[in-house]
Amino acid sequence: MSGRSREPSAAHPIAVKIVISGGFGVGKTTFVGAISEIEPLVTEAELTERSIGIDDTSAVAGKTTTTVALDFGRITLDEALLLYLFGTPGQDRFAFLWDDLVTGALGAIVLVDTRRIEDSFPAIDYFEEHEIPFIIGINRFTGAQRFNPAEIRDALGVSAGVPMVECDARNRESVKSVLVSLTEEVLAKRATRVRAESTW
Repeated sequence: MSGRSREPSAAHPIAVKIVISGGFGVGKTTFVGAISEIEPLVTEAELTERSIGIDDTSAVAGKTTTTVALDFGRITLDEALLLYLFGTPGQDRFAFLWDDLVTGALGAIVLVDTRRIEDSFPAIDYFEEHEIPFIIGINRFTGAQRFNPAEIRDALGVSAGVPMVECDARNRESVKSVLVSLTEEVLAKRATRVRAESTW
C-alpha cells in the first residue's frame, strides 16, 4: 500500500471548521441557515422574563429567541473543500462554551451590527487573543445608519490587516461571498507563515 497521502477530491474533500460569532441578535443563526446545504442544527430557546435586564433587545425588538449552545451547518464550497459552520452564542453568560466550539477552527467571521458595534468587542478580543484568523462581516440591517469602512474599522479598533466585508445574512450568495473572503484570508496568512518559516 502506498504511503503517499491522498489528494483531496470530490470523493474525499477536505473538511474544515469555521466559526460564526458576534453579539446577541447580530444574525449568526440567520447566516448559518442561509447557506447550509443541510437542515441546520439550532439550539434556540424562547426569551423569558429572566432575560430582562440581561439581553438587550432594544435594537432587535422582534427577536423572541436566543441561541443557548450553538448553530451548526455544512456547505460544500467546491469539490475539494467542505465547510462545517459553528455559530456561537452571543451572550456573555454562554462564553464558557466558546473554547469547545472554537477548538480546531480554521478561521472565524465576526458579524457586526453597526447599531451596536460594541457588542462585537468580546468576539474580536477572543480571536485576537487566541491568534485565530478572522474577518469582519458588516451585516446590513434595514434602517441601520450606514458608515464608511474607515469609520467602522476605527470604532472596532481592528488593524488594516483584518478584512471587512458587507453582507446580508439572509442572502445565500452574500453569505457565500463572506465565506470565500475568509478562506482567502486564511490561505494568505498560511502562505505568509510558510514563507517566513522557510527563511529561518
